[in-house]
Amino acid sequence: MNQNRQADALKAWEDLTIADNFIFQKVMRRKRLCKRLIENILNIKIRRITFPETEKDIRVRRDSKSVRLDVYVEDDQGTLYDIEMQTTDYATPDELPKRTRYYQAMMDMDVLNKGELYTKLRRTYIIFICTFDPFERNELGRGRSLYTFRETCQEEPHFLMGDETTKIFLNSKGSREGINRDLAAFLDYVEGKAPQGKFAESIAEAVETAKENKEMKVEYMTFYMELRRREEKGREEGRAEGLAEGEAKGTVKGRWMILMELVHDGVITMKEAAKRAGMTEEAFRKLTTR
Repeated sequence: MNQNRQADALKAWEDLTIADNFIFQKVMRRKRLCKRLIENILNIKIRRITFPETEKDIRVRRDSKSVRLDVYVEDDQGTLYDIEMQTTDYATPDELPKRTRYYQAMMDMDVLNKGELYTKLRRTYIIFICTFDPFERNELGRGRSLYTFRETCQEEPHFLMGDETTKIFLNSKGSREGINRDLAAFLDYVEGKAPQGKFAESIAEAVETAKENKEMKVEYMTFYMELRRREEKGREEGRAEGLAEGEAKGTVKGRWMILMELVHDGVITMKEAAKRAGMTEEAFRKLTTR
């Protein structure tokens, strides 16, 4: 059984692409590539970037919902960027927009110390790279590759409120209208097409380099095998219930509990567990605490 898990883990590792969160985070640790991606998305130039923390965890209160930001970057002007790879198209259309709202609030509270003026809040960009159109079910969705949102006046649409917050959604399946060549090539690469141009080719090279890294391979395969081991244990517990209906319920519940165990053990985040369960974080928390 262990050999089967190992073979499955190896196959999963070999099949990883830039669209996988694990690989995406590793590749974005390369400052040059991360900087160029931000520049291509925003059509700006940045002198330099830094990573305040390898993985940014934010919890304002002990009883509040924490967040873990995938790629958390600061530039030389103090602007903060959060970049997330999203491969799950949630059944609830407002899941991702509400997620950016919460991320924004948590980032603001994290940087503003007690007693400081609100003017100390940083300019922020929250960027979701989606392998689907997050606004496909919205009547205003246009199948675009890029959706940019800022706070504006309803009566004067060109009048920005000036809170310096921006939320951006990239859609790898959208049209390439209105975006630059490098960003279009990057999104094509996310879609599984051959890399075209220096930037996409550099990303592809970084992916291959990461997949040749033995430590990363062991890290990923260890996680994968542990997840499968606990899933198998859950299925066995489900079968032990006897009846087919009980078996099915036990298997599903077993998977939920396995994922929660992995969260408690620090193997995966609550966000990743919910994603693997195919539900929102809130729904996952409720199910696993019943």
